[in-house]
Amino acid sequence: MVIAPRYSNYEDAWETGVRHRLRVLNSDQEVGFFHCLKDGVDYVFIDHPAYHAWGHEIYGGSREDVLFRCALLSKVALEVPWIVPCGDDGKPYGDDNLMFVANDWHTGLLPAYLKAHYQDHGKLTYARCTFILHNIAHQGRGPLDTLQGLEMPEQYREKFFLNDPIGGEHMNIMKAGFLFSHRVVAVSPGYAWECQTPEGGWGLDGIVRDIGWKLRGVVNGIDPNEWNPAVDPHLKEDGYCNYTKDNFIKKKAQCKAALQRELGLPENPDVPLLGFIGRLDYQKGIDLIRDSHHWIKDQGAQLVLLGSGRDDLENDLRQMEASAHDCTRAWVGFSTKIAHRITAGADILLMPSRFEPCGLNQLYAMAYGTVPVVHAVGGLRDTVENFNPEASSGTGWTFPECDIGAFQSSMYYAMDTYRNYKDSFRGIQLRGMEQDLTWEHAGELYEQVLVEAKHMW
Repeated sequence: MVIAPRYSNYEDAWETGVRHRLRVLNSDQEVGFFHCLKDGVDYVFIDHPAYHAWGHEIYGGSREDVLFRCALLSKVALEVPWIVPCGDDGKPYGDDNLMFVANDWHTGLLPAYLKAHYQDHGKLTYARCTFILHNIAHQGRGPLDTLQGLEMPEQYREKFFLNDPIGGEHMNIMKAGFLFSHRVVAVSPGYAWECQTPEGGWGLDGIVRDIGWKLRGVVNGIDPNEWNPAVDPHLKEDGYCNYTKDNFIKKKAQCKAALQRELGLPENPDVPLLGFIGRLDYQKGIDLIRDSHHWIKDQGAQLVLLGSGRDDLENDLRQMEASAHDCTRAWVGFSTKIAHRITAGADILLMPSRFEPCGLNQLYAMAYGTVPVVHAVGGLRDTVENFNPEASSGTGWTFPECDIGAFQSSMYYAMDTYRNYKDSFRGIQLRGMEQDLTWEHAGELYEQVLVEAKHMW
């Protein structure tokens, strides 16, 4: 079952007629439920005016507004299996032998409520919760007096208390999520390790070390129905084409030519085409690409960028294109179609992220035979193996320090290999495409964690 807020009128989700009342942040609230069954999964959407009001900006509003919506989701989710008719038989699950999977601080209150409001009173005795850590930088911090509204018993309040150089004395929901959960999964083994360091723990590194016995790292997977060059619908027109690892050499070159033509760049198969797709933010290292722009141009390469975010960085992208219109294109905003086409048409994908819990674009790139150049951090280090020409191994290039010198050095080796060592470059592409990057493998690892949470707690 997937439980989520009903931010909009979702197609195929029908009102159940069930209404439920509960207290959230010391106020009486009533919610409804919409449901759909798709591919064997029950999707339950919580209907409440607070979600509709912010459907256009789900993290919008004041800190109190966001906390209310997150607390409401966490509280209601614990009730849904008992009160919402689901499945083929149209009945509630009605079983306390449940495994809840909470994601980040936004649902970090769920394991706390499970313990304090249910299990301490003899209910949901056999239920467990696994907490998924996507980004430790966002923790649900707030003033200490916020605890009064969370309706937690006095004996548990210290589990929310944190005093660190970042926020001083404050209330921290992610800390409570860590402590109350039965298992914690970070979205890559590398990120699980980084979160235990002062540099990567954002003030929670000591807590993460304390719960290290129940912490695992599992790399995300990709959906082969959405990200697969063999069936990608965005490659079926405008001169693009689908391809596989068996015929990618000529057909990927065709996609490159189509991308150059669509974006108005000179069609030249010998010029390395570098791509970037991502949020325009300091975390993503887009400033390193900006500061390397003239160097990239001097190398005789083409550069295509797609992203949105900070206003100043969006303007930087526009200026980059204006200053080098013969070799640079900047698509400010987001387009699913262009994202797929850049992934298929580029030779090299740039990901100089300062931190990256897992990252998906490098997985998409390798599946499409596009060689990633990444900062060796978090999930990027776990998923991209640095090219070793002597051993003919590796799936891309990694650089250890997030600075321009190291970044440019890796880009240089990637472009030099593309130009002068074609067989080696094709070997890198093929090794990337041959990997199993889907959720099949990741799902097996998650299943192991869930079994541990259920039977080894």
